[in-house]
Amino acid sequence: MPKIRPIRPITYNREQGNDITDRIAPPYDVLDEHSKNALLSLNDANIVAVDLPHLPPKTVGPDSAYAQAAETLGKWISEGKLSKSDEPAIFVYQQTYTVRDRKFQRRGIIANAVIRQFGEKPADGAGGIFAHEQTFSEPKEDRLKLMRATKAQLSPIFGLFDDPSNDVGPMLADVIEKREADFAGKTANDDVLHEVWIVSDSARIDSFAKTLEPCDTFIADGHHRYTTALNYKQEQGDIAQDHAANNCLFVLVAMQDEGLIVLPTHRVLGGMPDFDMQKFKEAAKGQLEFKPFEGGTIEQLEAVLPAAGSHAMGIYDPSDGSMYVVATATADPLAEQFPEKSEAWRQLDVAILQHLIVEKICEPTFAAGGKVSWKFPHTLADSKAVADSDGYQLCVVMQATPLASIGSVCRSGELMPQKSTYFYPKLATGLVINPIG
Repeated sequence: MPKIRPIRPITYNREQGNDITDRIAPPYDVLDEHSKNALLSLNDANIVAVDLPHLPPKTVGPDSAYAQAAETLGKWISEGKLSKSDEPAIFVYQQTYTVRDRKFQRRGIIANAVIRQFGEKPADGAGGIFAHEQTFSEPKEDRLKLMRATKAQLSPIFGLFDDPSNDVGPMLADVIEKREADFAGKTANDDVLHEVWIVSDSARIDSFAKTLEPCDTFIADGHHRYTTALNYKQEQGDIAQDHAANNCLFVLVAMQDEGLIVLPTHRVLGGMPDFDMQKFKEAAKGQLEFKPFEGGTIEQLEAVLPAAGSHAMGIYDPSDGSMYVVATATADPLAEQFPEKSEAWRQLDVAILQHLIVEKICEPTFAAGGKVSWKFPHTLADSKAVADSDGYQLCVVMQATPLASIGSVCRSGELMPQKSTYFYPKLATGLVINPIG
């Protein structure tokens, strides 16, 4: 990973205790007007007032909205609701959460990483920063306007690094297991506990930095915000190496961390008003193999996929409630269509769905020269509910993208299709703010 540096942070004042539940928020891009108002009802100094200054998220708002966000941030600092520290520190971060009745704990560090262009490998032996998904212009413009106004990075990028020897795990445990967290909070939307330990000892910071420096970093979440940090730095022109705009706020987690899980992002397809399952099977002959799945739930359909054949996916047809397990007829079905792509990219189930099932089968057969429409619900229940609503013809139950595939595709310089990964849980916004003015 690039060199990491400590932060001179802005954090919430903790004179009344270390619980900041009422002031932190989920990432801005998963919120809407209702959830924003719910957070502000807990505390009018919730970070959402600054991080999501206008709605809907990921759109560009009026200049006045960003100016108001900057004014609010400055007011909270002057009123003592937020505290600026001149003592450089990194932060050990632990999230405790439950998935399918099983408890997990994910550990990492919050620190600044020196900004580099995607894929750039410096001559000093430090690792690079790699993207795995595409970015879009409007969210980047929105975040850049907010960064210019506030002169701060309000929420961290989620970065993964490879640590096969488990060098970092014991270092994190040595902090976490010796004392209580310095501050903590729960995000209301998912009941995840976020705990943070301040590490200001320079020797310990140097030890983390030296251990992490050779590792590559893969962005799990926050591509738009990292690109925003790159753009902001470029706007500053020729700046000194120690200028704060050279840095980007990250949470860094080892790919081997026992609490790191990737959930599937299922797909619901529409725009095919004449869809017919029998016609779909005929159009897919020689490319897909169909096996009826009878007498079970959509959750049980998902459970059988790992042992169901090459690139197995589940299909739910809302017109009659029928379900199928669908596998590809060959192990590398995109080889002829994309010979220039890496094998790692061609083996992605999400790529096979998009480029084989949708583009080569569904669109020519059912979309009348148009495009299939997509929705990406995170849960099976939501996916089925969307599929059962008007305008959608298929729910596709996906398997999670393996972590190893993410690293392989990133290093090849390729990008995955949209919504290829769903890292759960999301990071909290408001734990640590990084000033860059």
